[in-house]
Amino acid sequence: MIIVDSSIVAVIPESMSNRPPPGGTTEIFLTFLKLGCISFGGPVAHIGYFHSEFVNRRKWIDGHAFADLVALCQFLPGPASSQVGIALGLSRGGYTGAIAAWFGFTLPSAVLLFLFGIGLVKFGTNIPAGALHGLKIAAVAVVAQALWTMANKLCPDKERLTIALVAATLAVALPSTIGQVAAIVFGAAAGLMIFRNTDEGELPAASAGHGSHIVAVIALVLFFALLSGLPVLARLLDRHDVRLLDAFFRAGALVFGGGHVVLPLLQSETVQSGWVSRDAFMAGYGVAQAIPGPLFTFTAYLGAISTGEPNGILGALICLAAAFLPSFLLVFGVFPFWEQLRRRKSMRSGMVGINAAVVGLLLCAFYNPVWISAIGSAPDFLIAASAFVSLVFWKIPPWAIVGLCAVTRIFL
Repeated sequence: MIIVDSSIVAVIPESMSNRPPPGGTTEIFLTFLKLGCISFGGPVAHIGYFHSEFVNRRKWIDGHAFADLVALCQFLPGPASSQVGIALGLSRGGYTGAIAAWFGFTLPSAVLLFLFGIGLVKFGTNIPAGALHGLKIAAVAVVAQALWTMANKLCPDKERLTIALVAATLAVALPSTIGQVAAIVFGAAAGLMIFRNTDEGELPAASAGHGSHIVAVIALVLFFALLSGLPVLARLLDRHDVRLLDAFFRAGALVFGGGHVVLPLLQSETVQSGWVSRDAFMAGYGVAQAIPGPLFTFTAYLGAISTGEPNGILGALICLAAAFLPSFLLVFGVFPFWEQLRRRKSMRSGMVGINAAVVGLLLCAFYNPVWISAIGSAPDFLIAASAFVSLVFWKIPPWAIVGLCAVTRIFL
């Protein structure tokens, strides 16, 4: 499932000059660590958690800039929600902020999957089925809240609502990366035609830490050099660690959307090569559905149980770093140029349409897989509706909603 992740420029409008100044790496790390502990439901739900935390609660970024970020990452391969987090950390605290954001968001699920790879295969697991289903229902409420908020801000008129619906239709008609890219392209074209004479106002100034152009060029060169050079190096050296680097770097560099989309490629690289048994692969995949954070941390599990050496802790670190490295290089490489492009008048008109298309894509993703995988009965619907009301109107924090949904579904 691919959910648009676009370029985020942590912006500070003049009308919101009372926002807190950019924070340090400790604040960024702890904030993302909390999200890494409660963000159930996959990349679509993660975007919802990010929107709730950084747009609504902390006000590190406004809704339009957040949608810009989601729109940019739609065109970038790799784990979508992790790229949004990296870009948020970059705009908030520079390059160290980007690393802190990724480390905090990734650490909980990576540790849990590593421990499962080392011990849980032997001892088994007894996670209640009702709890797992309750976590899916909580994701419905979180994504619905993000959809509600973004639609109110980014689709305030009939023109933008129509763009959102057409974008959703394209994503449904072409259920692949092609459909989602087509939706974004349509949104840009519609924005240029409909809003070319519309003054959307001056864009707010970008905050510190949006990236260096020199670093951007180096990152892009390094990305393509590794993508083309690692396969050659793996054949020449015939070392298992280099083969791991090659396989998992390509997984992070060539798969759009991340999450479930990357699983066929990982299975091909690890199971067919004999590094991991089919049963072990599927067992790890099952556990990955039950924990918060990015599904790409499944790579830590695969590295830990790999039959060749290095495995264990070192194998887990190699595979995890290799899978996420393309995301860092792409975000660092594209982010500074995106800030300049988004300030052109034609680009701003196009972004009005793209932002509306983002809402349409989120609407499509909300139905499939979030809604259809979680809502199967009247009690499920009532729990989801209650959770949505609690989030939007009673302002109950998402982590409490996750726990309440899980416990409620167990009792039911």
